[in-house]
Parts: sequence; C-alpha cells; structure tokens
Amino acid sequence: MTAKVYRVASGGSRCAAFRAMAVAALAMFFASLAFLPIPALAAGREEAAAAAARPRLEKKLAGLKAQAGAPVFLRIFKEESTLEVWLKPKGAGRYILFKSYPICAWSGSLGPKTKEGDRQAPEGFYAVGLKHLNPYSSYHLSFDLGYPNAYDKAQGYTGNLLMVHGDCRSDGCYAMTNSGIEEIYTLVKAALDNGQPFFRVHCFPFRLTPQNLERHKNKTWRGFWRTLEPVYTYFETNHLPPEVAVESGRYRISGAGQ
Repeated sequence: MTAKVYRVASGGSRCAAFRAMAVAALAMFFASLAFLPIPALAAGREEAAAAAARPRLEKKLAGLKAQAGAPVFLRIFKEESTLEVWLKPKGAGRYILFKSYPICAWSGSLGPKTKEGDRQAPEGFYAVGLKHLNPYSSYHLSFDLGYPNAYDKAQGYTGNLLMVHGDCRSDGCYAMTNSGIEEIYTLVKAALDNGQPFFRVHCFPFRLTPQNLERHKNKTWRGFWRTLEPVYTYFETNHLPPEVAVESGRYRISGAGQ
C-alpha cells in the first residue's frame, strides 16, 4: 500500500496539513483497536484495577485471616451513605465485616425505585453474577444490581441498568470513589472467579432497627420497609444472608443462610 505524503506549505496550508496528519493518526489508532480482542481490553482494565487495589487490600485481608476469592456479601444503607463488604473466610461459619465504604452519591430519596426515569436508587434484595460486571463502564468500573428483580416485577416497577459504579456521580445508581470501586470490584470478581455463583446485595433505606422504623413510621414506604426487616434481622443475628423468595408479591425468607 502506498503511504500518504503530506506536503507542508506555509500559513493556512501548513495548519491544514497538520490537521490531516492528526486525523490520519487517530484513524490508524482506532483501526488498530479493531484487532485487539474485546476480552483482552476487559482483562486489561480489571488487572489495572486489581493492581491498584491489591496493596490496599492485602494487609486488611491478612488481619482478618481471609484471602481474595472468599465469598462476598454486600449491604447498602442509603441514609448513612454506606456500602458494607462482608467476607466469609475459608473454614468460617459466618461472614465477617471487611470494610465499610462511603457512598459518594445516590439518587432520589428513601424508598424503592418504581419506574423508569424516576432517578431513584433501588431498595431490596439483588443477586449479581459475572455477567453483571462491567469493566468498560464510563464510570470507571461498575456492576449491575439486576433491577428489576422478581419483587420489582411483581409490583409492575420499570427501569434497568441500576449500578454500583465509580466516578462519584449518580443518576439512579450508587456511586463510589474510584479507589473504592476498585477494591469492591476486585473482591467480588475474585469471589466469582473462585466459584461463588453470585453475590447478594441487600439495599436498605437505613438500618432497620426498631428505633429507626419508629422514627420513620409516618413515611410513605413504612409498609414496604417492614417487609425488608426480617431479612435485615436474620443477617444481624446470624451473619449469614438468608435465602429470600418472592411469594404473592412479597419478600419471604425461604431458607437458612449459607
């Protein structure tokens, strides 16, 4: 193939020539990306995130006698803007709290997401597998909560692509710092790669203690929050997330936690 030659003149023609060279260089760059396998691009971003997070994770993991790859469980509390990561070390019968991360931003108010475009972050019980992880996210890294779940669908709620992601800005999602999402993403990816079929994410308006429920007794969603309370209490007691089913449009504990 004959190479293109750009003749550089003076004044405006010189600027035009430089613009053409820049356009050609960009075209060559994007063309080269076409020959790079998409999985390789994903692996590159995940590996970079893991490399950045690993030094921050290793000391705390060692202190808890846990390793990356241990089963993971997440809880979100809107009112205090907190995301908890719990791990179950090898041989342990219960989950232990690994770290509480500040949520930079979440959208809407206390209460569930009910319709597309309401800019409301969801509440309820969700399961996240490998297919929900997104290393290509425009918000650094992300994973899809899986909204709407069976309960949401039973209520006729609409919407999709509700994420936990980085970049500290939210439009219906839970936004973390980039360093925070790097740590969380690294831990959940390691757990899924190590055989955990999915990890649970329990999204609450606040800690469902009797005192907090009494404080919010006049709120619109108090009845819905009462249906979440048995699952919250079960984990608080056992440090194991229970099996949760949806029957007649309501959440119900259907089995012991593991």
